[in-house]
This record gives sequence, C-alpha cells and structure tokens, in this order.
Amino acid sequence: MERCKAETAGSWIVEFDMVSQVELRLKNRRTICNAMVLLGAIPLEDMDVLIHRTFEPPLRQELIVNPEHPYFAQIKLK
Repeated sequence: MERCKAETAGSWIVEFDMVSQVELRLKNRRTICNAMVLLGAIPLEDMDVLIHRTFEPPLRQELIVNPEHPYFAQIKLK
C-alpha cells in the first residue's frame, strides 16, 4: 500500500512497508487487518493467542490458542 515511518520503543525511527487485507490464521483463529511488515501484538491479541515458552531443553517458543478460550477468540476491551 505505502511506506510509513514509526518510532520504536528504543526511540529508533524505522521505515517499513504497510500492506492491506492480510489474513492471519492460527489453528481455529483468524483475523483480517492492514499490517506493517513487522509482527506485532495487536493481531495476536485479535486472535487470542499466547506465546508459550519452555525453559527446559530443548528451549522453544510457540504460538498457542489461549487455553482459557479454546473454542473461540475472546478479545479484551479495556
């Protein structure tokens, strides 16, 4: 769609591409959004997924469906 600039949490100014109508799917979850070509928290929150980390060898990080809402995404409106 376009090129955009944003400031990161570390105060860096970065330029990135913005794309339109991205469909994200994970297991039984899906959402459609415009997206920066970076992976962020908002789409993950929309799909109600969590990052599951294991600290025993082998160390792993994996996206999982929120076990508190296994059958549908539940979004917080705070």
